[in-house]
Formats: sequence, structure tokens, C-alpha cells
Amino acid sequence: MRSFVFCFLLAVSSSAGADFFSGMAARAVIGQRTFTAQDPGEKPSARVLGAVSGIALVNGDLWVVDDNRVSAFPQNSRVLRFRAIDRVLPSPTAELPVTDARCPVCLGEADLVLGQPDFEKREIGLSQSALNHPTSVASNGTALVVADTDNNRVLIWRTLPTRNGQPADVVLGQPDFRTNRANEGGRQPTARSLSGPQGVWLQGNRLYVADTLNNRVLVWRNLPTQNFQPADIVLGQPNFTAFQPQDLRTQSFDPRPDNMLQPVSVTSDGTHLFVADLGHNRVLIWNRIPESNGEPADLALGQPDLRSGIANNTRNLCPEERTKDAEGKDVFPPVCKASLDFPRFALSDGTRLFVADGGNDRILVYNRIPTQNGQNCDIILGQIASQLNQVSDSANPLGRASSDSVAAPMSLAWDGTNLFVSDPFRRRILVFTPGETVVPYTGVRNAFSREIFAVGTVTFSGSVKENDEVTLKIGQGDKAREYKYKAAKNDRFKEIIEGLVAAVNGANGGAGDPEVLATPNVAFNTIVLTARMSGSAGDQVAFSTSLSTGTSIQATTSGATLSGGKDAAKIAPGTIVAIFGERLSDVTASAPEDANPLPRELGGVQVYFDGIRAPLLFVSPTEIRAQVPYDVNDSNSITAWVRIRRSNGAIVNTAAVAVPIIGANPGILAEETGIDPRPGIIYHYSSQATATVSVDGTAKEGDVATILIEDREYTYRVKANDNLEAIRDGLIAAINANPEELVEAFAAGVFTRVRLRAKIAGPEGNGIRISTRTSDGAQVILTATNAQTCCANTAYAPVTLDNPAQPGETLVVLATGLGIVNPDEAKAALATGFRYDGPEINRPNEFVSSLAGGKTANVLFSGLARGLVGIYEVHLELNSDLPTNPLTQVTIAQDIYVSNIVTFPVFNPREARQQ
Repeated sequence: MRSFVFCFLLAVSSSAGADFFSGMAARAVIGQRTFTAQDPGEKPSARVLGAVSGIALVNGDLWVVDDNRVSAFPQNSRVLRFRAIDRVLPSPTAELPVTDARCPVCLGEADLVLGQPDFEKREIGLSQSALNHPTSVASNGTALVVADTDNNRVLIWRTLPTRNGQPADVVLGQPDFRTNRANEGGRQPTARSLSGPQGVWLQGNRLYVADTLNNRVLVWRNLPTQNFQPADIVLGQPNFTAFQPQDLRTQSFDPRPDNMLQPVSVTSDGTHLFVADLGHNRVLIWNRIPESNGEPADLALGQPDLRSGIANNTRNLCPEERTKDAEGKDVFPPVCKASLDFPRFALSDGTRLFVADGGNDRILVYNRIPTQNGQNCDIILGQIASQLNQVSDSANPLGRASSDSVAAPMSLAWDGTNLFVSDPFRRRILVFTPGETVVPYTGVRNAFSREIFAVGTVTFSGSVKENDEVTLKIGQGDKAREYKYKAAKNDRFKEIIEGLVAAVNGANGGAGDPEVLATPNVAFNTIVLTARMSGSAGDQVAFSTSLSTGTSIQATTSGATLSGGKDAAKIAPGTIVAIFGERLSDVTASAPEDANPLPRELGGVQVYFDGIRAPLLFVSPTEIRAQVPYDVNDSNSITAWVRIRRSNGAIVNTAAVAVPIIGANPGILAEETGIDPRPGIIYHYSSQATATVSVDGTAKEGDVATILIEDREYTYRVKANDNLEAIRDGLIAAINANPEELVEAFAAGVFTRVRLRAKIAGPEGNGIRISTRTSDGAQVILTATNAQTCCANTAYAPVTLDNPAQPGETLVVLATGLGIVNPDEAKAALATGFRYDGPEINRPNEFVSSLAGGKTANVLFSGLARGLVGIYEVHLELNSDLPTNPLTQVTIAQDIYVSNIVTFPVFNPREARQQ
């Protein structure tokens, strides 16, 4: 069996150039230990960032403003230098070493701090060396400039600082380093005054300052050398003393080509000038460097013209949607590739233009510098691909961090290869790197399940009484189907759930609902509904509940429709994954069958997850199979890319894609070819007949529990302080104490179940009668799931049409994606890329349930299989009433995540005898 599984995993029936693509992930992160940590730090440090804003790259060093003005925390009032980040950050095609590091691309330790005496302070201040909520930093390679926003000033270091807390040389906006009055204490600005400046830029020796609260940009033709030096040019106002107040909170403003409303950044590529005009929701572009006061911009991004300023002005920028509103009017999307909402930064690399669209939580990429008002961008970064052009949740800007999302990006920097993005609410800087766009979004999937199905849940609460009726409706309109269950006397939610599940799945001879498969989760009083069709089509399946009058039952649905079918594959740590794409390799190659550990390079291909080089089973031009490291269980998103050595010796990399990480998301091994549901690769469990007795209820002193094997009784009397495990183990000991007994007893891998196995192999061990009994009034409950031992076969022989499964038989399903296992000894034995050699009895953290033939299959064991890499065995005891069906469907589930549906043949000999 193991040889077959390994072979299955290994076998599967000119570069476009590096570029960005929409929905891609960052390749590296600075300031956090993982992409999703968001650690604020108990106190400031050199390694952990707070809520960052401005960033600048200077001679290979990264300068970071560790503070902001968007109410993100913590605010550390400091500027950090990360020395030689160009050498710390590996090149896109670099071969990363195999190490024990959790995230080799989670980088950076600052070596210098400004605004504080050391890395552990976060005091605000007013002096030559203190800062008060700075927001921006810039350099021309010689001098350093910082916008010290809440001190209403700009600080200049004539040469790059070399020591912690080094004092500035020049101050602008104030007469000295001890003053911080806005506009010299008056209401009217001057050529020397500043009010809340948030943007600085050096182009050669020319200094630009976004004087935010004065609604203007100031320009010094040469780097100032004296305190309080006046500017030479003003943009956004007709002269230095003009101030035309506008209200950012209302629509009573007047956008024009020559005015601004709270500009927050200004940059230049030496030919063009770019200003993020925050309050007017636009980026202004001058096609040549302005040389006179009030010179108007040439065009605006985010607006259809230079006289509009509406946030996400989609009605005037975007094509209407196909649907109409209730009045028959056109409906426009909330956001599109041309709209902006509070843009924070615009940066050109000389060819492209990058825009930090802060209010829409994304970065827009224009492959050429725009030449028209309201021009569409070409690429969107920072939004997951399934949510492109969607507005994020403004009520929860922090949200869940991932490697492909940002929240209110504040600043950008470009080193010729990588785009650096400050992400204040996630307390990090992301590094996006172009690559070959050969791994699509959702291109990393569970290698066994391959498809993603929409799911929904119905959860019950309250209390049940006789004749309460629950109706589950699936579908809409004339095609809707209703499934009902009326409670009998003494019914609980368990019976309601199982009754509705049976109705939906057609357990009483029906074909089952055409759109969904129902799975019980009795432990949580929940029914899980899974779309029978994969992908986004399942998201359209509507479902609802209704209840009879007077009932105390409450039924809560997870939504009006199933959801999740459009999401990317969610991957558990340790999963065997398939990476799909094009030109992933120039050769087809498989790992040696006896490899232990698996190779980290195969056919010139390397795969990286968070910079961890992954073990490989198989590579080909269109598919790679690898194992996701167990170590990523501390994240909800990782980044993945492929390094490829071409046959001509050239080395290329794919652009990074995000891989969502969850605790468990199982996939069942099935035949490689065919349309889902595919035939499962399933095995008979034992050469000896088996049966099961479940021990449930509660342990009460004096209760007597009895298992009868034929006419032989094995009894256990409950003692004080006993639990169900003690009762189970006592019954096992009693049975095994009789050397003449026909069966041996052992504990099942999950729950408190006694497993019975005939001592004689083969069909001679079938038919040994099993029953149970408890004393009157006992609280312990014994249930024989089989009336007799059943279904001896050849251990680990494949289930086939010629050797089908039987009702009541125990089968072995192979799966991947079940996640981290316990106990601690098993967890300690987890080693990515190595065959598992830990305890045989182990179990996933997330409970495993199963449905086979529309009925619950008892999960007797689930855990990592010894001698295999990333593969789990799940032992299922089939319901004893399953009918003959060559395409019986089976799934396994953990929490709300249900595996792919696979099929296997069942033959019921009782049906044959009746005929």
C-alpha cells in the first residue's frame, strides 16, 4: 500500500519576463517574525515595528518612520535605519539555504534610531534630537530629511546620521529647535511656516514638502542650510500667504487644477511631479517640474477631470454593472481600477507609477505613467484576487493580516527590483517582487482534494419537545426543496440533526439533494451543508430554516447562501500540496521512492514557503507536488514562490502567491484522472473480522456494564472516580483475560470505544455475535455498532468492484491536510519532508468526522501514517445498513471544512440473499 501511495504522489499524466500581477503576494516582510504576526511589542525594539508610515531607500539602507497620523498603534515617534537591506533581502532568484529558521524572509534588525536615545524608548519631545509623531523621511543619498509632523517642522541632517539620537542640523518651519508653532503662531501661512507637514522628498538638491494643513506643497530649489529658511515656490495656492480653507469632512470643497486639500505626499522622478491630494481623493501629476507659484497640474488620477474630488467616483469612472437597481437605474461598483479613496503616496520608477490607495487598502500599478485623467491602473496589489475592486471593512481596518493584503498603505519605496510598502495597521513593511506570472492565485492546493466547495451551517439551540417540526429549505423559487423533521418523544438535537441529514442526503432511498451534501456535527448541534458543485457556483446555493409554531428551538444559519466556493485553497500545516501553473519546470522528475527525507530540489526546481525550502515529491512543467512545512502553524497566511533553473542554465522565479493557512482542511486520496467525485483509493482494514462497542453516557459508581460475546459475559463494575476511559479499559482487560475467547479487544483511536477483532483470520471469524447490557438505572451506555463480527478481508487490500466493501466493515481512507497531531510525543516527531516515525496512536488537533453513503461512518482512528510523508490514515466503520452501490460517496470533515467527495463500491450481501 505504501509503495502505491508514494508512486501515486510522484506521477501525473521561453520566459515571459518578470512583472507584477494582480493579487500577488509579498515575497518578504520587515518588522515582524511572520507575515501575520502583527506583534505590537511590549516595548519598542530594534526588530519589531510599530504602526509605520514613511519609508525611504538610501544607498542600500532602509529608513523607516515608526509612527503615523492615521490612529494606528503603537506610535513610537522615531525613525529607524535598517542597514544594507539590499544585502539582507535575498535576490529574487537566490537559492536560500535549508535552515531551521521559521521565516528566512521575515527580515530586518534596525541598527540606528533617530528621535530616541535608544531602541527601547518611545517618548515624544521638542528638541534638536526629539520627534513628535513624524510621518515621512527622504534622502538624496547625502542628506536626510524628516517631516516632524506634530512639531510643525521639517528636520534636515546635512549628512546621513551615524549614531543613535543624533541631532538634526537644520529646522524648517520654525525659527529654532525649541519652537513648534503652526504658521508662526498665526492663522496665515508664510513662505517660512509649516502646519502639520506629512510629506518630504529630495530630488537631487531640490526639496519638496507637503505642507498638509496649509493645503499646499512648498519647494526649495536648493537644500536649505539655515533654520526657518523660506521656500522658493508654492503649489496648491496662488502665493505663500494665501490660505483657502476647505472642509475635508463634507462635500463643500472646490477641487481645481491649481489647489489641494490636505496633500500628504509629494514625489518626483526628475521629469514629473506627483502629489497625493488626500482630501480631493486624487493624485495630481505635473508633466514637467513646476517653476512658478500656483502652477496647475496637468492631470488627475482617481477623478474624471481636475474639478472633481469624490471618493471612489465610480459613477463617472467605471463601467456600470450588468444588473439594475429596483428603479431600473444603472448600478456601479463600489470601487474599480480607476477610483481612489484617500490616496497616500505616488511613486514612479521612471516607467511605472505606483499609487498607495489608502482608503481602498491597495496599491495601484500603472505600467506606464498615465497621460489621461481617471486612467485605469493595470495591476492591483494588496487585495486578494477574489476581492479585487472591493472595499475593505473600514470598521475593522486591522483585520486578519495575510501575505497578499494591506490595510491603509502609507508609503512606498523602490530599489530597482522590489517594491516596499508600509502597512501601519499590520505593523510591518511588505516587499513585493516581480516574477514570472506562472503560478495563478489559488494555484497552491491540497494535492488530494484539488477542488474547493462552498459550505454553510445550520446551528441549533434552545430546547426540544415532542412534535416540534424543523424545515430546512434549499434552493430558491420553484426549484426550492424542503426537508422536514418532526421531533418524537425524548428526541434531542442529535435526532433532529441526523434526521434532517438523512433527508437531505436521500438516506431512505432517494437520490439526495442535487445541490448540497449534509454532514452532522452533533458535538456542536450543527449541520454542515457542502455544495456538490465546486468553485463559485456553490456560493449561489440558497438555504434557510423555518420552525413550527410554539417551538423553543432556534435555528441559526451561517448566511443566506453557501459561501467559500470562490476562496483560494486553504492549507493545513504539513499538507501535501499541488502547485499548478505553466513552465514550472523544463523536465519531469520524481523523488526516489525510498527517499527519506524528500529532496529539497528536484529537476532544477525549488519551492519556498515563507522562505523555507520545501520537500518535493514531483515536478513537471504544469504541476509540482511538495509538502507545506509543519512550522507554519503559527500563521494564517504564508507566501510561496518557485525558483526554476532552466535547461539553458538561466534561473527564474515566479511571483509570490499567498497560501491561506488554517488548522485543518482534509483531502482524500483519489484516482488521478476523472471528474469529481473521483474513485477513492481506499483499503480494507483487516484480515480478521471486527466489531465495535461504544462506551458513552457518564460513569456512576456501582453501575455495571457488560459486553456479551456469543453467550460469554464480560462485566465491569464502576468504581468511585472512574471515567468512561476506565470503564472501556476494564472491559478490554476482562475480555483479554480469557485466553479461550474468540476475539481480542483493544481501544479505538478516538472516543471511548472497544474494538473487537477475531483471533482467526479470514471469513471463519465473521458472525461472532456481539451484544451489550447495563444494570438498571445505569448512566453508562453501551452500544454495539455491529450485531456480529464482520467483513474479514485481506488487510490493506484495495477496495475495488471485484473486492467491494461491505456494510459494517472498517475501511482505511488515506488523506492529507488534517493538521498538527497530538499527543506531545507525536507532535515532537513531526519533521517536514521526513517519513513519520512517531507513536502509532496519534490524532489530529481537529476532530475528524465522516459521512459514507449519506450516513454517519464511525471514525475509529485518525492520525499520521507511520512510514509516509504528510499522509494520514482514517479508519471508518461503515453503517451496517448501507445498500449495494458501486459509487457510494464518502467525505471526511474537520470543523466546517469538508473534504472532496470520493466514491467506492459497496456490496450488501443481505440484499443478495433477499433476492
